[in-house]
Amino acid sequence: MTSRHRSAAVATLLTLTLSAPLLGAAPAVSVGTEQAAPRAQYSSGLELPPLTGPYPVGRRTLHLVDRNRTDPWVPTAGGRELMVTVAYPARSARGLPAAYMTDEEAQLLLEARGLGGVVPRETVAGARTHAHVGARPAPGHFPLVLLSPGFSMPRTTLTSLADDLASRGYVVASVDHAYESVGTAFPGGRTLTCVACDRVGTQEEQAAVVRGRAKDMSFVISELTSGRRAGALSRVIDRSRIGIGGHSIGGATAAATMAADRRVRAGVDLDGDFFLHPAAAGLGRRPFMMLGTESTHSPSNRTSDWPEAWKHLNGWKRWFTVAGAEHFSFTDLPYLAGQLGLSDPAVPLSGERGWRITRDYVSAFFDLHLRSIAQPLLDGPTATHPEVAPYPAGRVVR
Repeated sequence: MTSRHRSAAVATLLTLTLSAPLLGAAPAVSVGTEQAAPRAQYSSGLELPPLTGPYPVGRRTLHLVDRNRTDPWVPTAGGRELMVTVAYPARSARGLPAAYMTDEEAQLLLEARGLGGVVPRETVAGARTHAHVGARPAPGHFPLVLLSPGFSMPRTTLTSLADDLASRGYVVASVDHAYESVGTAFPGGRTLTCVACDRVGTQEEQAAVVRGRAKDMSFVISELTSGRRAGALSRVIDRSRIGIGGHSIGGATAAATMAADRRVRAGVDLDGDFFLHPAAAGLGRRPFMMLGTESTHSPSNRTSDWPEAWKHLNGWKRWFTVAGAEHFSFTDLPYLAGQLGLSDPAVPLSGERGWRITRDYVSAFFDLHLRSIAQPLLDGPTATHPEVAPYPAGRVVR
């Protein structure tokens, strides 16, 4: 592949990832091998959505290394490195406020979105979260949900979803895959950037990203449920109730992980194509939900592989499209951008509304399939969520 053609191909993969106004970060942190704590108090006025569950939320950050796998992007780096933020139900809201992102991570993210010099990184880094570093886990056994972000995006873009699920009684692991985000802080003062962004262009290379991430997620499951690094967290995880979700290519990762790892019972794809062929094959009768934009993932869109995936999903399944949404409506970014007056006038759905829809449908899905709690919201069109349309229109496919 020539350099010119490769650039065009990777541009196609990144178009959705780099197309909309962004925001999201937190005070400068010192990242260690287990957890990160802010050095300063929050002051920017930005704030993530309030939690809706009954539990306070604790947070730990883990640096995990799979020494049985060489990093696919930088082989000289050695074992495959991952940064994992674990949000969990806590006994109380004690501990330092959890950071969203380092200053350097915020700067790299702003520059990637064309906002370097427009929005101060300290403003983004001052966004307030609602989790507390090192808080003691609440007693009990809770389902585990893993989250994978979009290509080039850090795991922090799914913080609101992770923390809210934790407040509802889930242990949630958000994963950064080394060299696949615009900037992720690792131990030793390192901030790894997106080497993969310059190397992924062909369809097979895109599929390789998904396969590699699926291996990452299985490794994380093993480390959290039986590894020593998770410590007390492993004792509150119910190993029989594991789910996975992701945004963009992270959604493809959810399906690929389920196909490769029978420990995962249910999965969610937030506006991501599947990249592997046949799409969504190998899930058996395990439940899967697709929630995406009407413009790119409606049944009439011939560039999407969702129709192919739909045919291969043999268990409980849902396909919902959201009118007025754009690719990042399922992440923190539009919600934070709206607070700074950076909402895209071409996107009808507000950041707050996009967040509420994402929260309601994802939590309903996991409540149904990991806790056996009935969820009428998932059975068809509702007056409370008129923007969300099921496929096939007007009826439920079980």
